[in-house]
Amino acid sequence: MACLSPSQLQKFQENGFLVLEGFVSAEECMAMQQRISEIVAEMDVPPHCRTEFSTQEEEQLRAQGSTDYFLSSGDKIRFFFEKGVFDKKGNFVVPPEKAVNKIGHALHAHDPVFRSVTHSPKVQALARSLGLQMPVVVQSMYIFKQPHFGGEEGVSRRMIRAPAGSAPGTRFLGSEPAQDDSLFVPTPVQRGALVLIHGEVVHKSEQNLSACSRQAYTFHLMEAAGTVWSPENWLQPTADLAFPPLYT
Repeated sequence: MACLSPSQLQKFQENGFLVLEGFVSAEECMAMQQRISEIVAEMDVPPHCRTEFSTQEEEQLRAQGSTDYFLSSGDKIRFFFEKGVFDKKGNFVVPPEKAVNKIGHALHAHDPVFRSVTHSPKVQALARSLGLQMPVVVQSMYIFKQPHFGGEEGVSRRMIRAPAGSAPGTRFLGSEPAQDDSLFVPTPVQRGALVLIHGEVVHKSEQNLSACSRQAYTFHLMEAAGTVWSPENWLQPTADLAFPPLYT
């Protein structure tokens, strides 16, 4: 099982993040990488749906926020790409497997390999030790972090859906202030580690300067007990896929 010790729980509460080395077995890592390779090999994304993923506000509004392919991806498995990987007609100028930035946002719901990892007894035990009573899985992504690309997230701004009929289809609340890089804590991890991050912790990932992609599977949990999901959030549960409970 993967219950946190009192010292681990205290560290997470104080810092807002915790690294659990060896949380995912080598076999589970291999299974996810094999499955994601199959998914990429089978992907068929029409040129007009090929979206370049970005964490920069103006680019997000122009690319993701203006396309139904992104806004309706919460209950599907869809592909988002790095910058500069298409020509003017939308054709790949690099091998497709080197063009993918991430795959989201419902691997946990539609693929048995990722569903088994997300709902594993280890994850359920971890959630219970954090005091979560009714956690639901909001979204999941497989992130490739291709060489020479980087991104950053902050909690001071939030992407929300714009009113129906507006263009682009999303807008931001708040703004992202300049961050003092000296305050970020570098956290190297080994293959199979779980990085547990509180939703209010500002985190970022530097450019990948290696020759290999830096792959990670990530999923978001929300405590459903006594809470209401904001109707403004860009990602919404649908009739086809409500946010599934973690405890099964």
